[in-house]
Amino acid sequence: MEIVLIAGLWLDGSVWDEVVSALEPLGHRPVPLTLPGQGDGSVSASLDDQVAAVLAAVDSASGKPMVVGHSAACTLAWLAADARPEQIAKVALIGGFPSGDGERYADFFELKDGVMPFPGWGPFEGPDSADLDEAARRRIASAAIPVPEGVARGVVRLADERRFDVPVVLVCPEFTPAQAKEWIDAGDVPELAKARHLDFVDIDSGHWPMVSKPKELARLLATAAAEV
Repeated sequence: MEIVLIAGLWLDGSVWDEVVSALEPLGHRPVPLTLPGQGDGSVSASLDDQVAAVLAAVDSASGKPMVVGHSAACTLAWLAADARPEQIAKVALIGGFPSGDGERYADFFELKDGVMPFPGWGPFEGPDSADLDEAARRRIASAAIPVPEGVARGVVRLADERRFDVPVVLVCPEFTPAQAKEWIDAGDVPELAKARHLDFVDIDSGHWPMVSKPKELARLLATAAAEV
């Protein structure tokens, strides 16, 4: 199966390199994306541009792909399910939850000169980054690409309720499946509360398992793809 891999904020497609290397021997064709404004040199990219890039990968797939979103990009994966509900086999969400219609995509940190730079490790101290050694932190921070304002402050638009029929697997890194279920049951994640086929998978890692646990993450994704 083709597996479309979408990294979260500040990251380009290369962050998936070790996951790609582990997925290919398992019989899958990983397709890591470098999104507009996050690796292509554009500072004027919009959320719509990023959605279009994801949909282009879905449309060019041979067969129905699994679309994987990490962190904020869980929303991009979910937007793809909304736009192509009949063309996507499954959505996998890693360490994040899809935003709802009308919400801003990722207006989380201060903007400077039209972009949202990586804020440093302060906001991510604790479970998010506890499994990253200093080398991994330097690697992520040095490769971080400021996110264009048009992406960070883009407004999410969802229109097709058939997205709720697309199977979803939530990979839980810095939080547990039990915590995720509590948040969903409490109404904090209304999009997933309406998902008709939702599974939970635990991974013992921080927020960036593609860096700290790439082989384990690849095995989890391969299993999820096999269960379609």
